[in-house]
Amino acid sequence: MALRVAGFHFPPNSAFSLPPSSIRLSSPKSCLIPKDSFVVRFSQVQQQEEQLPFTEPENSLIDALIGIQGRGRSASPHQLDAVQRAVQVLEGSSGVPDPTNSSLIEGRWQLMFTTRPGTASPIQRTFVGVDLFSVFQEVYLRTSDPRVSNIVKFSDAIGELKVEAAASIENGKRILFRFDRAAFSFKFLPFKVPYPVPFKLLGDEAKGWLDTTYLSHSGNLRISRGNKGTTFVLQKKTEPRQRLLTAISSGQGIQEAIDELISFSQTTRNDEPELQEGEWLMVWSSQNETDSWLENAANGLMGKQIIRNNGQIKFVVDILPGFKFSMNGNYNKSGSKMYDVAMDDAAIIGGPFGYPVRLETKFVLELLYNDEKIRISRGFKKFLFVHIRVDGSTGSLN
Repeated sequence: MALRVAGFHFPPNSAFSLPPSSIRLSSPKSCLIPKDSFVVRFSQVQQQEEQLPFTEPENSLIDALIGIQGRGRSASPHQLDAVQRAVQVLEGSSGVPDPTNSSLIEGRWQLMFTTRPGTASPIQRTFVGVDLFSVFQEVYLRTSDPRVSNIVKFSDAIGELKVEAAASIENGKRILFRFDRAAFSFKFLPFKVPYPVPFKLLGDEAKGWLDTTYLSHSGNLRISRGNKGTTFVLQKKTEPRQRLLTAISSGQGIQEAIDELISFSQTTRNDEPELQEGEWLMVWSSQNETDSWLENAANGLMGKQIIRNNGQIKFVVDILPGFKFSMNGNYNKSGSKMYDVAMDDAAIIGGPFGYPVRLETKFVLELLYNDEKIRISRGFKKFLFVHIRVDGSTGSLN
């Protein structure tokens, strides 16, 4: 028995299970940033507070998570290897001893990543299509009614679905749980809507356990493993890059998240952003005009950009299976954070054959933020862009 919410599946008997039934909610519309405006809304005190106390090994894990979409669903083998190495380092380090006996484990944790074991993996089926929503886990063990709750937050305007489990501590790492109640909390209703599930009839499918294999001394990062063999990475606090990608996934608060990341970078980094080589996938733009797909592709408004340090740049857009649009050009640095881009060699490619397309485009690219994982820029027609790096090494123009 399993639950399907807006296209994603929660199998029974896992640390992030929900009870069976079905519901569909409409997805929120994306937020667009006015193309000519940037407003810094964060005080110096807030900026200092954003410098979260992550250790170097913890930052290595967070860096490995940046750019992974679907909480691991769309991760490449290179990305999965990087996460696994970072997880193993932390699990072998000195985190909080006996984490289930520490008050740091208490509170609401956001699910950032899950592995997908090859055999009978609950996560392989769980979070498909859930990118639009945020997923949390609440842990409260030091009460007269200890509980672990799994939460799907649809949006601030709609509300959330919360499934609760009675919990108990088996040892310093393991929490035992049994799901026993669930309810929707809709913002437009003054009361909760019970979610009718025959928990008692589920038997062992309503039970499970969760081991915490690493808990940071700051109480902001946790690694847990469930009874189905799945690894979970959860955070109480996230860093600005993570919040931007979460905002893009949900379509909410994108402008604020971009402003925050740029403001945070200005207070924590002294170096000027440089155009990084590699393969970059566009995940969001502020474009609110509709041109032909060919014009959009030629202007870098879709698909991937492949950047080389020798001044070469390439746009690649998948059109249909086996067919792609490709356009080559050059870029030159023209000022602080500014690059002149000229694209003039386009073709539609199918297998070994190419059909030349007569297209030329020129624009100025302004870097607003850039590191090895994520890039924010202002490009064609002053549109804003967010790209994530998707290659494991240097991109190729061949």
